[in-house]
Amino acid sequence: MPSDLTPDHVESAARVLGGHAHRTPVLRSRRLDAMAGCEIHLKAEHLQRVGAFKFRGAFHALSRLTPEQRRAGVVAYSSGNHAQAVALAARELGMPATIVMPHDAPASKVAATEGYGARVVRYDRYTESREEIGAGLAEREGLTLVPPFDHPDVIAGQGTAALELLEQAGPLDVLVTPLGGGGLLAGTLLAVQGRSPATEVYAVE
Repeated sequence: MPSDLTPDHVESAARVLGGHAHRTPVLRSRRLDAMAGCEIHLKAEHLQRVGAFKFRGAFHALSRLTPEQRRAGVVAYSSGNHAQAVALAARELGMPATIVMPHDAPASKVAATEGYGARVVRYDRYTESREEIGAGLAEREGLTLVPPFDHPDVIAGQGTAALELLEQAGPLDVLVTPLGGGGLLAGTLLAVQGRSPATEVYAVE
């Protein structure tokens, strides 16, 4: 996690996302509670725009770009959710987007990304590096690279999911979050640090 990030960055991101990201519901199940022997609160981020929490980080990161950066556009690499999130956020903010996606990316996610107006550049994940392709496009075309997780504004945006959960469910004993690249986990830790420091956080890979 970038060392200069604080819980205030997540709070600020929540204000930026107001009216743009969905405030997703928290679901409950009496049967699940009985099976687990505790109260379980499920944050329904599958109901977020593009079907994933990724929209939070993408929109927040793009909203922070300068007018010059917006005019030039952004580039991102992803096989699915981050691709769609950046494409939609760029469309809403009026900037061009280029997304580097592997040839074997799900057709539905490629179609959705293109449907949001992004230019899709395909590559072979077994012989080519998406990071190198993205960096090359950024350098040649003057684009701003928006990585899927290791970026302070992306992390702050992702953390708003946990912030909302704490607002909706109250203080939690334990918060469990998925772990892939680590952006959601990092943002969750910031949100918990600011709102419910006694909550234990577990990551599941």
